[in-house]
Amino acid sequence: MAKTYTAQNFLNRELGLLEFNRRVLAQAEDPAVQLLERLKYLCIVSSNLDEFFEIRVAGLKEQVKLGGIAAGADGLEATQILKRLFDPTHQLIARQYQLFNEELVPALAAQGIKFLRRTHWNPTQQAWVKDFFLREVMPVLTPIGLDPAHPFPRVLNKSLNFAVELQGKDAFGRNSAKAIVQAPRVLPRAILMPPEIAGCPHGFVFLSSILHAHVGELFSGMEVKGCYQFRVTRNSDLFVDEEEVKNLRISLQGELPQRHFGDAVRLEVADNCPPELADFLLQQFELNSDDLYRVHGPVNLVRLMGIPDKVERPDLKFPPFVPGMPPLLKKKGADMFKVIRKGDVLLHHPYQSFRPVIDFIQQAAADPDVVAIKQTVYRTGTDSELMEALIAAAKRGKEVTVVVELLARFDEEANITWASRLELVGAHVVYGVVGHKTHAKMLMVVRREEGGLRRYVHLGTGNYHPRTARLYTDFGLFTCDEDMCSDVNEIFVQLTGLGKASKLKHLWQSPFTLHSKVLESIRNEIALAKEGKPAHVIAKMNALLEPETINTLYEASQAGVKVDLIVRGVCALRPGVKGLSENIQVRSIIGRFLEHTRIFYFRNGGKEDIYLASADWMDRNFFRRIEACFPILDKKLKKRVLDEGLNIYLKDNHQAWEMDCNGFWHRKKPNRSKSVNAQVELAALLGQTPTPSDEAA
Repeated sequence: MAKTYTAQNFLNRELGLLEFNRRVLAQAEDPAVQLLERLKYLCIVSSNLDEFFEIRVAGLKEQVKLGGIAAGADGLEATQILKRLFDPTHQLIARQYQLFNEELVPALAAQGIKFLRRTHWNPTQQAWVKDFFLREVMPVLTPIGLDPAHPFPRVLNKSLNFAVELQGKDAFGRNSAKAIVQAPRVLPRAILMPPEIAGCPHGFVFLSSILHAHVGELFSGMEVKGCYQFRVTRNSDLFVDEEEVKNLRISLQGELPQRHFGDAVRLEVADNCPPELADFLLQQFELNSDDLYRVHGPVNLVRLMGIPDKVERPDLKFPPFVPGMPPLLKKKGADMFKVIRKGDVLLHHPYQSFRPVIDFIQQAAADPDVVAIKQTVYRTGTDSELMEALIAAAKRGKEVTVVVELLARFDEEANITWASRLELVGAHVVYGVVGHKTHAKMLMVVRREEGGLRRYVHLGTGNYHPRTARLYTDFGLFTCDEDMCSDVNEIFVQLTGLGKASKLKHLWQSPFTLHSKVLESIRNEIALAKEGKPAHVIAKMNALLEPETINTLYEASQAGVKVDLIVRGVCALRPGVKGLSENIQVRSIIGRFLEHTRIFYFRNGGKEDIYLASADWMDRNFFRRIEACFPILDKKLKKRVLDEGLNIYLKDNHQAWEMDCNGFWHRKKPNRSKSVNAQVELAALLGQTPTPSDEAA
């Protein structure tokens, strides 16, 4: 029997995601943030919104199309949510472009970084642009005139396109009034003009401006009456019926190309696009006026993300940061197995280097005493030392088992490639469990030592991805504790074999025990509070959505349990509601690094239980994924997690936002006498002092 929830006690997920993007946009608005980093934040909002439309809005539209009226815990049906999203989404995007045009563009220009608009080109610049167009652009363009023989083309998801209005007859006597020009993805969207021609150190020309200026070259003898850029966003959620397919990888390979041509969900056009042409495009994509976004500027701000890398202005970027190294691992070539045998090792990324994880697996691959390596792969990137090490280990005859999650959204293609390469060298590659994404972050090495075989494991809150390990905050734990290793081995057995789940000694695992253990731990705090004892729950995660967990937190608040939640993204819980959640505080940290750690603290009568996890408190993580949640057993490391992962974030008054009972967020203001910036302080505590070579890099 399905549980019912009081709808007014829950906030909407999609509206919460828009609020998260408002907080990210606030970083772009903040004059205290370095100028080129502000531009990056603006681009990040656009990237986030792309995924918001591709997945969340697309999913709602799909529900409406299929006639589904099921409501979530907040009581809202898909049609109601779509209506509520209209105003705030348009407002957010309008503010983005206002910020770009009125603040960032002038501020960048004052620093010699200019976007050279077509209407302001001098004759020398015009000549350079024409030459560039004829050499680099025109040869790869394919203009498509619209007539009965040339219907409206299939437009790629998120690609840059131009609708061209024409007058006159072509070489065949055809009188076509419209054409579509698609900009190939191989072309950069912002081209750096030589300084001596640009008249400034860093002058950029938009590809859209170049095409606007010379689109007539594509339609010889015809008059171009207008040229307007547009972009369509499509449903990008892959559909693979895992119950029906015989080979998930082959089925997924067949589905991936279709991602570019899913149902349209949003149309962006230049703000000068005539209404009748915008209506024509909406009709072609089977969209309505609510799905139209008129923008004053480039229709794809995401493609400006690379501009800071092309500009050598360190003063306009974040100061150089070099991750630190734990004392035991500072010595080059330190024996990872020897270090781990001495005691558990905790890494706090990105403040501490990800290098020890790479060293661990490379040493395992080269060590003749290592007989087996097992690892889960969710996101690892297209270029990975870790994966190359696994391939090397398999070539040396070691038993290598890799659980590859093929359905890791937007990383499917890279994961398919790695799976193929691993299979070619004899590694065992499995794709987890049908119906459950493998999201756990686990690595196990089996080594022959005196007395028999010994296991070593690494468990983490983040992916085995060296690049994101420099940008995301995560914890990773090395241990050779027999019980912990036994638990990890048991999960690998579940993933690769068949049989019922065994009881684990330390780890909590989705979809079996994580949800019930979290609820049990919260209820234990409730019982202690009712006995008049101090009770406290602190949880840090990316999202909090699961209704039963939220209801249990409400019960805890009413019992007098202090609840501190640090939620980076969307939170469906309403804090500070009288009689419901007075004892709950929800905050979010938005800064230089993306907060990604999942930490669960339960006071438990002073025992202070601390768990790290790969899972957020969401339905999918509790019930539809393979997740691992592991305790920190060493007292010193437990204190580190409490201090570095929770307490300092609860004190932050620089990058912290607090949520009110209506789901709106308010930025904390620094206290002059006690200013705390968690990320800056952790970087100073755990990072290295940059050297000139680091700064040059």
